[in-house]
Amino acid sequence: MTNLSHLLRVLIFVVGVFGIAFLHSCGSGGSDVSNEALNNPLSADAQLEKVQAELPAIQFERAIHDFGAIREGDVVATTFKFKNTGQKDLIIQTASGSCGCTVPVFPKTPIAPGKEDEIRVEFNSEGKSGLQDKSVTVVTNCIPNITTLRIKAMVKDR
Repeated sequence: MTNLSHLLRVLIFVVGVFGIAFLHSCGSGGSDVSNEALNNPLSADAQLEKVQAELPAIQFERAIHDFGAIREGDVVATTFKFKNTGQKDLIIQTASGSCGCTVPVFPKTPIAPGKEDEIRVEFNSEGKSGLQDKSVTVVTNCIPNITTLRIKAMVKDR
C-alpha cells in the first residue's frame, strides 16, 4: 500500500508541476505586441477608412437590370451608370461577363473624381430559354476592388 500511496503522491506532484507551467505560459504575456500598439487609438478599421477616403470610389445608380420577357434570339442591352465618388482617378481594369452571351463595354480611360460614366452590357439570348440570370464582374482600383452587376431576362421560345 505504501508503494501505491507513494506513486499517487508522485503523480499528483507531476500533474501539479505541468499544470502550473501550462498556466504560467498562457498568462505570461509572451506576445510580441507592444502595449503601445495595443493602446493605439487608430484601429485597423480607422486606418482602412483613412486610406479609402483618399482612393477612388465607384457608386452605381443600380446594380441589377431586368429585361423582362424577351424572345429567344433577341439581343438586348442596358447601361449601368456610375460615379466616381472618391478622391483619386477611378480606373476600371476589366469588366467580364459570366458567359459569352453577356458582353460588357467599359471606359478604358480614368474617370476623374466627381465624374460619371457608364458600362454598357449586351445580352444575346440566342440558344437560351427560361429565366436567365447573368453577372458582370467589374474590377477597379477601389476598395473593395470587385463589384458585381446583374442582368435578368425571361427568354420565351420564338
